[in-house]
Amino acid sequence: MQKGDYLTTILRSAKTVFTSRDIAILWQDPGSSATRVRISYYVKKGDLIRLRKGLYVKNKDYNKLELATRIFTPSYRKISIDDQVYSFKTIKNNVLTNSLGIENINETSIASKERAFLDTLYVNNNYYFDNLRSLDWEKVFQILPIYSNHRMVKKIKQLHKSL
Repeated sequence: MQKGDYLTTILRSAKTVFTSRDIAILWQDPGSSATRVRISYYVKKGDLIRLRKGLYVKNKDYNKLELATRIFTPSYRKISIDDQVYSFKTIKNNVLTNSLGIENINETSIASKERAFLDTLYVNNNYYFDNLRSLDWEKVFQILPIYSNHRMVKKIKQLHKSL
């Protein structure tokens, strides 16, 4: 890649949020010190904005949902970036990586309402829902086995029966 192409590659990307690793992959330069130096140069020059260590955006009009998918913390934590609070909960890898009930739109994974409902019950034992009539219960029961959780099965059957 030629000298002037590095920034152009980032600016032409459909992504609005980048990790250091994303940039290294775009530049076909897996994590060398030259990548870190170039990134630092573009931040100092104002061509990239550093939100926090390892997270960069092209400009202030970045996609906040995309940012949320770029952040990963392996523990229960809240992170505040650019006056926006992102809250994370730990989910088993086999559940997190299962795409059942997940749709990928513009670099962002979005859960269906059925998957979001099940994920909420998974991380919050006694969560109260006002109205569950809009759920497609066939989809709920189709997604439920990925959690391998007897407590959830019992709770879902109880909630479905109460409708």
